[in-house]
Amino acid sequence: MLSNFTKVRVLYADTDAMGVVYHTNYIRWFEHGRNELMRQLGVAYTELEKFSLNLPLTKVSCNYLISARYDQLLTVETKFDYIKRASIRFNSQIWDEDREKLLVEGYTIHACTNSEGKIRRIPQLLLDLINKYNIKGE
Repeated sequence: MLSNFTKVRVLYADTDAMGVVYHTNYIRWFEHGRNELMRQLGVAYTELEKFSLNLPLTKVSCNYLISARYDQLLTVETKFDYIKRASIRFNSQIWDEDREKLLVEGYTIHACTNSEGKIRRIPQLLLDLINKYNIKGE
């Protein structure tokens, strides 16, 4: 299955008083990975918005295994888990730079809505990705 690998460097502002990455920053990096995966597939979020399509977050899960620290270079790995009629799930893993130590793993689920916030079916543009990249679908 297709994966995207994105590098991020931990900024001083990303850390807490103990010198480790503040927990919500990992979720922000999940978003960074999702955006880069979509861009890699040729469907940037800005393109989705042109079709009045939004993907608001409906669920997030994050398991913290090892803390990251200031100036550490991290690798965010993102892949599709599934696309259903009106939702998408992305799996994310955050590794050390060399992908030797898994620091964080989790997922996000997104509803498919129109510009008024009403649930809508996933458009054909995204459904075509199911076939092209062997993503699980309904």
